[in-house]
Parts: sequence; structure tokens; C-alpha cells
Amino acid sequence: MSRIDDLIAEHCPDGVEFKRLGDIVRIKNGKDHKSLGDGEFPVYSSGGIMRYADTYAYNKPSVLLPRKGSLGNLFFVDVPFWTVDTIFYTEINEAQVCPKYLYYFLTTVGLGEMNQAGGVPSQTQSVLNELKIPIPCPDNPKKSLEIQAEIARILDAFTELTAELTAELTAELTARKKQYNYYRDQLLSFEEGEVEWKTLGDVCDFKNGFAFKSNLFKDTGLPIVRITNINGSGVDMADVKYFDPSDYKENTQSYAIDSGDILIAMSGATTGKIGCFNSNITAYLNQRVGKFIPKSNALNNRYLYHFLLSKTDAIYVLAGGGAQPNLSSKALMEKILIPIPYANDSTKSTAEQKRIANILDKLDTLTNSITEGLPREIELRQKQYEYYRGLLLSFPNPEVAKA
Repeated sequence: MSRIDDLIAEHCPDGVEFKRLGDIVRIKNGKDHKSLGDGEFPVYSSGGIMRYADTYAYNKPSVLLPRKGSLGNLFFVDVPFWTVDTIFYTEINEAQVCPKYLYYFLTTVGLGEMNQAGGVPSQTQSVLNELKIPIPCPDNPKKSLEIQAEIARILDAFTELTAELTAELTAELTARKKQYNYYRDQLLSFEEGEVEWKTLGDVCDFKNGFAFKSNLFKDTGLPIVRITNINGSGVDMADVKYFDPSDYKENTQSYAIDSGDILIAMSGATTGKIGCFNSNITAYLNQRVGKFIPKSNALNNRYLYHFLLSKTDAIYVLAGGGAQPNLSSKALMEKILIPIPYANDSTKSTAEQKRIANILDKLDTLTNSITEGLPREIELRQKQYEYYRGLLLSFPNPEVAKA
């Protein structure tokens, strides 16, 4: 058994006492900071440190709890600080609870989902005060704080290790992306006479999306891919709207998207971003989302995908750039030129395109794949941390144990 297991087994045979947060801390409002001068003390909002001031509001360890905005974005502070009115701070009764232990437990209760208002997410003191905090062996404060401190120490070590591993993996991921970009540019660079430069319109067709009405969006039904779903390499289906075909007299089936289709955002903040749709579920093109349809025996689909990734800056310029870029499918298909190797021999041409695409696909998988590459490894590290944090902060409820 670990030290924490020994402590709990010895001193908490019947579990813990769950106390109201309001019984062990005082939740305090933040204040306006505009009159403060510049200095050394951090000023916190719900988004984090916004500046440094010459005055502090509190100088003991505290857990900061957002009142507006990102409600799950908690902070532990053990230096003098100031808070503005979008975030609460806590005056903690350290005779009952270890501040760092309290912080770690509060990260597990789902504060981000406890919105108490419409519009901007909001939280109230009355709701926070009723949160139940597990206090081990409350009748023996010394042992209770010892157990809490040991839990906090273990989680500090896990946090530091997870941060180090994530930083290392992120650095490796950045290096892999640079490697992919380098080889992509090398493989798509040709000497004069080695290729024939053709317009996209010469070698593929293009399909614009349908104007699905936002007031007819559903929570279930057939999924719609919007410009916000295109993330620059794939299509993120985490935030999807749906529609019912019976709401439309038009033939929406002609706007279907199948696995492997290459899409492009035509306007907004994601203009020019490319996404390969990798799902076995058929989705449908929304307006301002376009789909490339390579002509058979002329263009390899994956070759086109990697080529387009190398041209996102040029496509953005073609869209006008600025605050409100807007891409014309006509300009896209007429102005962007793609190198076609062995253009006079379709069999040899598509074979060479496939060879190049296969090499880049392998590098792309190592770089971007959420199931096989480094992003997956980073995600697993975070889940591992959350799993062990949950184990350390899970106690048998005495009421349940006695039932």
C-alpha cells in the first residue's frame, strides 16, 4: 500500500465527512483594478493574469473561482494577488483544509458545466457555497491535514511530470510538423519540364455547399459540415448541427460528403483551410464550404490534399485576406496551379502522384493522427493524470457505507 492508502486505512475506516464549501472558506468578490498602479502583484481575471499591480487584495494561499466566462478555469495562488470582478477568491480556513488539496478537489467537480445564467456563463456564491468537500478524519485535524497534504504532494508530482511530458511531446510534435512541411515542399517541387502546371479546374471539379437555414437546425438528424468544422487538416465533428431533409424541397442528397472527400472553407476566420473528411457517417456541405472532386485518371485525391495544404497562404491571399476574406470558387479553380507529373501518360502520372502521396501520408499520420500519432500520446498523458487524480480524491461516503 502507498502512504496515502495507509493513512486513509488507519484514520478513515468509515470514509470522510463531506463539508459545505461555505463552511471551510469565505468566498470574496474581486474589485476593479483600473485605479491601481503598475507593480509586482498579479491581477487575475477569469482568463488568468491580465497585468501586474502595485497593490494586492489578499496575501495567503487561495483558490480562485471564475464568476464570469470560463467557469472551469480555476487557479491556485500562493503569492499576494488582486482579483477583478469576473473571478472570486477564497479565504481558506487552513485549520480544516489544505489549500492545495481544496484546489485539486475543486478541479474535479465540473464547475465549467455549472452555468447559472443565459448568455455569458456565470456562477454565484450561493451555488459554490453548497459544494460538498471531502474532509478525511475531521475529528483529528492534525491527521486530516497530513492526509490532505500528502494527496496534494502526490498530485503536485503528477502535475509536474505530466507538464514535462506534455512539453516534450509538444516539442516533438512541432518538429514532426516542420519535418512534414519540409518533405512536402521537397516532394512537390519539380524542375522545369518535369511536370505540367494545370489549373485546378483542369484536373478536378468543385461543389459548393447548400444554404441550410440556421432556424431549421436540429439537435439530431443528418449532420452538416460548416466552415467552423474545418480545422486545417481534418474535419472536427465535435460541434455539429443537423437537419431534416423533409424541411427542404431541394435535393439535399447532391450535397453529401463521403469519407476521404477534401473540403475547403470559403469565408470567415477559417478561409482557405483544408480538411479531409474521415468519417463513415455521411454528412452534408453547408454554404461557403466547398468540396473538390478529382477527375478520374487525372488526379490522385491524396496528392491533391497534400498540395492544397501547401497552398493555404496563397488561397487566403486569393480570397482577399483582411478581416472578412471571401473565396470565389471560380478564382480558386482558375488561379491555383497544380503540378502534374507525366501529364501525357495518365497511368504513369497517377502512379507517381500516389507514390508522393503515400510518403506524405505516413508523415502526416505521425504528425496529426489523433489515434496513432503524438496528439494521441499527449491526450493519453492528460487522461492518465485525470484518472489518478480521481482515485486520490475519491473517498467512500460514510452515509453510503452505513446504508
